[in-house]
Amino acid sequence: MLQGWGKATRDAEFTAFVEESTPRLVRLGVGLTGSGDAARELVQASLVKTYVAWPRIRQGEAYAYTRRIMANERVDAWRSTRKEVSTGDAPDRPSSPASRTEDHDQLVRLLATLPQRQRAVVVLRYYDDLSEAQVADLLGISVGAVKSAASRGLASLRATHSSHDTTEAGAR
Repeated sequence: MLQGWGKATRDAEFTAFVEESTPRLVRLGVGLTGSGDAARELVQASLVKTYVAWPRIRQGEAYAYTRRIMANERVDAWRSTRKEVSTGDAPDRPSSPASRTEDHDQLVRLLATLPQRQRAVVVLRYYDDLSEAQVADLLGISVGAVKSAASRGLASLRATHSSHDTTEAGAR
């Protein structure tokens, strides 16, 4: 009987975590995958693995644990397919509340122009605010590779965003 109560408590804690973290995890997933549907699938698969490990996860570290699973899942997918996935576009400047959805869509599209590793580094480093060492550890690459991918990714985003602005200005 006590065992059933423990499972009910664990399930309630996990459910609260899922409800609180899903929007943030989906945003991270969109950044990693470039697609809303792929992001939701990635989050769902990662949450299943998080649930299995739930008794071993230290209190307050569930988001970081799930984020690591998501990154590992993406790395595994990249390694197995070696195909580029694209879908979104968005700016590297902050958005106002009125244009948040439009800016988010533009950001997703811009991120989708990056190679997968650069996209993952940029999203984890600047969107999820991880250190270079944390990103390197999460993706299983060197800190130098993180610095290089971040630099190239940001340069590419700037160039793509600048050419997009120039094209829009010419069309007016």
